[in-house]
Amino acid sequence: MTTQGPTVPAGWAGPRPDGPGRTVSGVCHGTLGELYQGPLRAGADPDIALVSFPVDRHSWVYFTPGATAGPPRPPLGEKAATAVRLFLEHYGLTLPPGAWSTYSDLPVGVGMASSTADVVATLRCLFRGFSMPCDTDVVLGVLASIERADSVFLDEFALYLSGRHRVVRRLGTDIGFHTAFVREPGSVDTAAVTPLLLEHYRRRGEEYERCLADLLKGFDSGDPAAVARAATVSAALSQEVLPKATFGDLLAHRGRFGADGVFVAHTGCLAGYLFTRRPGADVKSELSAFFHSLGHQCSFAQGGYG
Repeated sequence: MTTQGPTVPAGWAGPRPDGPGRTVSGVCHGTLGELYQGPLRAGADPDIALVSFPVDRHSWVYFTPGATAGPPRPPLGEKAATAVRLFLEHYGLTLPPGAWSTYSDLPVGVGMASSTADVVATLRCLFRGFSMPCDTDVVLGVLASIERADSVFLDEFALYLSGRHRVVRRLGTDIGFHTAFVREPGSVDTAAVTPLLLEHYRRRGEEYERCLADLLKGFDSGDPAAVARAATVSAALSQEVLPKATFGDLLAHRGRFGADGVFVAHTGCLAGYLFTRRPGADVKSELSAFFHSLGHQCSFAQGGYG
């Protein structure tokens, strides 16, 4: 990333002359996989494009200047620690002595963008600590130096190139869903499966192109049902390369529960239903029993905005 940045305060915000400074924090939401993952357009050299599915679950990062006791929560992971180093190098700043701590309700390796959320939460903590506005270009530069990423640094839907770290199109906050989903066993190494995905995208490029066009039309018209239908097509295409064990049952019983669509974590272990209206208590009970019959615990969460 670039090494030049704007002039910034030389010290950490809010120090106390008589003791440790105030704790500052950064927070970032995760995802329930994607409403679309596939090529941006059909072609021999596809880019991996995402429309991530934001969820109201988060990663938290805290820093307390002057603190010397062991943190009550886990310290920074390797990627978040790298983000700290890159941030400080970019701005030519020095972090005061202190303690980091973290908390997350985003499981690792299942498709909820946990590592990207950790990095973004860490950067937001640093921006707040140095009394600086959060600079999206700097966030993108740090992420580009660390890993492929989701668009969790935005508080809206977006069509995003995960490898190029480029926002192709912002899609707003008009669309939201209620979800019922399960986490299947195991985890997925995104880097390891990337060659498989790219070959699949080359084979099915035209189908993906139509799917993405339908998805974007749904966003443009503010039609969540249309978005849900396109998300179902994207999930079905994903089955050909990274199948989910529960997907066939979910698709077969969608009408029974009145679900508007099916979504997955394309390079993860999540699969579930999209509802444009909140399911009632009886439907939730039926959904829970259905997922239990498949060997999984059902979870409910609000996804998107709207």
